[in-house]
Amino acid sequence: MKKIIPIIIILIAIAIPMILSAQCPPSPSDPIYGGGEGTNPVGGGVAIGSGLFILLSLGVGYATKKVYDLKKQQATG
Repeated sequence: MKKIIPIIIILIAIAIPMILSAQCPPSPSDPIYGGGEGTNPVGGGVAIGSGLFILLSLGVGYATKKVYDLKKQQATG
């Protein structure tokens, strides 16, 4: 029972934005979203470089903290 509650919470958190979307999906021929005769690539030409850098640096920081905590725990006990 204790394992089912977090799964239900995660499923609700995923389903709510899909159910409560306020906009209709874009038209496939809309050039802003990569369809039709536009020059933009699929996705509208959005750069992901800076977001990827932030995600990787947060991951490195988290891993560093976990290694530090593990070494600290081994040294004391």
